[in-house]
Amino acid sequence: METSFGLFFFLKKPKGYKEGEIPVYMRLTVDGVSCEISTKRKVDAAKWNVSAGRMIARLDAGKTFNGYLDTLQQKLFEAKRKLLELDLPVTCTSVKNKMLGIEEKKDERMVLEIFAYHNKQMNELVGKDYAAGTMQRFETALRHTRSFIEYKYGVADYPISKLDFEFIKEYEFWLKSVRNCDHNTTMKYLANFKKIVIHCIKSGWLVKDPFMAFKMTKREVDRVALTEPELKALVQKNFGTRLKLVRDIFLFSCFTGLAYADVKKLKRSEVTIGNDGEEWIVCKRQKTDVPSHIPLLPMAKKLLDEYYNHPQCIETGMVLPVHSNQKMNAYLKEIADICGLNKELTYHIARHTFATTVTLSNGMPIETVSKMLGHRNLKTTQHYAKILNNKIGEDMKAIKDKWNF
Repeated sequence: METSFGLFFFLKKPKGYKEGEIPVYMRLTVDGVSCEISTKRKVDAAKWNVSAGRMIARLDAGKTFNGYLDTLQQKLFEAKRKLLELDLPVTCTSVKNKMLGIEEKKDERMVLEIFAYHNKQMNELVGKDYAAGTMQRFETALRHTRSFIEYKYGVADYPISKLDFEFIKEYEFWLKSVRNCDHNTTMKYLANFKKIVIHCIKSGWLVKDPFMAFKMTKREVDRVALTEPELKALVQKNFGTRLKLVRDIFLFSCFTGLAYADVKKLKRSEVTIGNDGEEWIVCKRQKTDVPSHIPLLPMAKKLLDEYYNHPQCIETGMVLPVHSNQKMNAYLKEIADICGLNKELTYHIARHTFATTVTLSNGMPIETVSKMLGHRNLKTTQHYAKILNNKIGEDMKAIKDKWNF
């Protein structure tokens, strides 16, 4: 039996809507899974009570219109009652189909229901087996899958048994064309969906893997980082109070490798004394929940000391007074212009700068860098090493004399 059951009526503006009456839909939610049903009626937005989910009753047509909605609501609850009497599962799709008179196979498994149940279980394991960032990506993947099915097939859900290669190819095309995702982002969403498909195969609900002939390869991405002269120019430039704070926090990322989200949540208690007697940052990455252990370089320590008595840091217990990501990125554009940097400064660049210019370029072993960056495997860190062509030349020079006969 379902554990939660909800229904409300709302106005749904069609694509390209400018003015006029708006279609009224009813949204049914069962155990966190939602589907929408058209009422085949329209109403002026000015005559609609959003909180009540009904037309304003004091209007002449209000009582008649609301009576029609009440009838639809009764039909939906009647559909639920019939499913219970027949000992059939009460789901968003089954109630909708029963109300609309659509016959459904008793044992038919549906894509979105399985996906939603997977996410529900995953959410209960956040902080144990999964990071919050992973949960967020799967929720986004579920929303995209729901939108694609509605867009392509015009239905609230799609049978698992009908999944095939064409479905995957059409989904890929939709992500790239309608959602305007780049290739690698598209592959990430498809990888999330593939996890659901594999679960269905292992459970015996799907005979053939629709991904069998589909290539999930990602394309190489050029990772931009600041060069040593650019980094020094940024350190030495004098700024006013507003931009100086943003520059300093950006530099802190350049000399620790922490992403924006990790700097923002970094607490004073996460800066500790290591076995070597030096100060270390010991924290977990928000994105992956993987531990990072980072010895503080002099520049990073200097920045922490400078803001130690900042009122916001004292009040919150955080190491730095970090602004919102949107505001920080806007100020970073100003900083790049002032310093004459022909690069768009972002916190991704700061992290890349730590991985390449600060560490790998100065001979630090890639295994050590990987540990500090909080990567799950060395392959992720190796992407940074690929851009160090100058390092390759320096390494070869070191052995030229040995092999110069």
